[in-house]
Amino acid sequence: MSLDSGPSGPREPVGGDLVRRHALATRLWHWTNAITILVMLMSGLMILNAHPRLYWGHYGSDHDAAWLVLADMDDIAFPGWMTIPTDYSLADARLWHFAFAWVLVLAFTAYLIWGLVRGHIARRLHITRIEWSPRHILHDIVEHAKLKFPTGAAALDYNVLQKLAYGGVLFVLIPALIASGLAMSPALDAAWPWLVDLFGGRQSARSVHFIAAMALVLFFLVHMAMVLLAGPVNEVRSMLTGWYRLPRDKGEAP
Repeated sequence: MSLDSGPSGPREPVGGDLVRRHALATRLWHWTNAITILVMLMSGLMILNAHPRLYWGHYGSDHDAAWLVLADMDDIAFPGWMTIPTDYSLADARLWHFAFAWVLVLAFTAYLIWGLVRGHIARRLHITRIEWSPRHILHDIVEHAKLKFPTGAAALDYNVLQKLAYGGVLFVLIPALIASGLAMSPALDAAWPWLVDLFGGRQSARSVHFIAAMALVLFFLVHMAMVLLAGPVNEVRSMLTGWYRLPRDKGEAP
């Protein structure tokens, strides 16, 4: 962060200061991940159009009891504007999905290694004992409900709700997507049968894959709402350039 120095060194950042917020690796992974998951989601919806029902266990077909029916077998669950490709093609959808799955895995692995080795993830996502207290979590929920966002130097740190959300994406949702996707591969079923058993069957892995994908969509919607409410220009600029202007208190002079 570029701040004026005083007699005892750089001063504490305050509202209105322009500071470095996001490392280059974080920004690269953020945008790579956003594009990759969008393509995988849209191609995944086309794949789901081929059989718009979900089951638990090893097997699932037209005559089995599905826990989720998205459309009748003769209907299309998702319209062309939501899918890749726009016209029905299971083969092309699989090509798109599997190609970008490699991008997801490689980018995620690289970011995770970088973040753990450099201590970035521990610094940004570590939840302290105080933050785990129900009173603290409830306070953050109330503050979000009132649309009261931190200002000054406090805006540089993630609150406990952000830490839980980002940690859930990094260590639960994306790993669940990758593992369940691998469990649906016939080749890996033969090589690693324990992976299929871990999910309780290929159809269970397919269901987990869908649930994790929908959870990511929910995360994206909440994330975008928070960006819009907190100031989209400042938030997007920080993820493009790394520079972020600390919000001022309401009564603070510009």
